Amino acid sequence: MVLPIKIFEIREDVNLGSVAESLRNFHEEEPYETLEEEKVTLVTAVLDLKQEEDLLTGVFSRDYIRSRHYRRKVVETPVTEEAPFCVKPFGNRTFLMVLAPSVARGVKKLLTNHVANKISEILFNTAGGITEVRIAHETLKELHESNPRATKLIWFDDVDIPSIEKLCLAGSGLADTNLYKDYIEHGKIWYVVFEIQRRQITVGITRSSVVTLFSKSTVEDFIKYIMEDVLTLVE
Repeated sequence: MVLPIKIFEIREDVNLGSVAESLRNFHEEEPYETLEEEKVTLVTAVLDLKQEEDLLTGVFSRDYIRSRHYRRKVVETPVTEEAPFCVKPFGNRTFLMVLAPSVARGVKKLLTNHVANKISEILFNTAGGITEVRIAHETLKELHESNPRATKLIWFDDVDIPSIEKLCLAGSGLADTNLYKDYIEHGKIWYVVFEIQRRQITVGITRSSVVTLFSKSTVEDFIKYIMEDVLTLVE
């Protein structure tokens, strides 16, 4: 199971009740005529909205047209993509977490960013009300070095070696190698994959606050892990 979640922050002062009310009433329709002259209505909406204590969950649904070649012709087909999301107050901040469970790897970032920008427009009439958040290199470094045997893979970026953009280390013994000590002096940790034994899951975390699940788990348990463990890491 590979399940990515990207974390954003709602920068404005909001409460879950007002957010729920705005999202519950959201529904957009766009007429479209395909190359085959078939008229369709593309719908963007928020579905399955639920508020439980200090957590708001829902599904962002968007129709779009997918083009493909069939017998030397371009065929257009309406498709629906869905991205579950949740809004969580944490301390004096409010976070938005967007899942991209069924989207091709190359467009997951585009989908989650689109959802964040669209929800910002719904709530604040502008795309700047919800922003990306970061996890510091030092935080990822501390995560790894606190239990190096649990780390499976590390990507480094911002490398100061000429003509080298990224470096990677993989394997159970990477914490004990001189390469790790060398790489950490020349670059910053961008992405780390490690096993969390007490939860029996393997996850990857980037500095851009994308958390990816690589093992069997329920979505509910994965989100619980993010709310309990990962939000405390955000700058």
